[in-house]
Amino acid sequence: MPTARETTITALLAVVQNLPGITALRNAAWPERVPAGGLVVVRDGETIEEEVMLSPLAYGIVHRADVEVFAADEAQRDAIIAALAAAVAADRTLGGAVEWAEVGSPDFDTVAPEGSAAVAAATVPVRLMFTVLGDAAS
Repeated sequence: MPTARETTITALLAVVQNLPGITALRNAAWPERVPAGGLVVVRDGETIEEEVMLSPLAYGIVHRADVEVFAADEAQRDAIIAALAAAVAADRTLGGAVEWAEVGSPDFDTVAPEGSAAVAAATVPVRLMFTVLGDAAS
């Protein structure tokens, strides 16, 4: 059975995979070339907050996953980020996998893989909040 964290990351990846025209991967290497519709890589990220609640024993988890966006130009990159934000806003529970999801402010960059044209890139943090019941937070 997958852990709660795995379930949340998988749900976020499913949202990204449903964005029209883009290629979506999980934990992939940085691209040498960007597909025409753009590339989005969901990184597992890290747990940034864990709160223990008693009676019954439960853990409130805030996990930050990073979504890396690679596009041919700034306009395409911004359109992908806007589509991601709209998709998460439309279903804050990611199909019931989390109690709340929110897209943070992107960190913009331009990367130029060796021998390739410059690529408009951004890292977008996505906060995933969920509760785990029982003896082990995961």
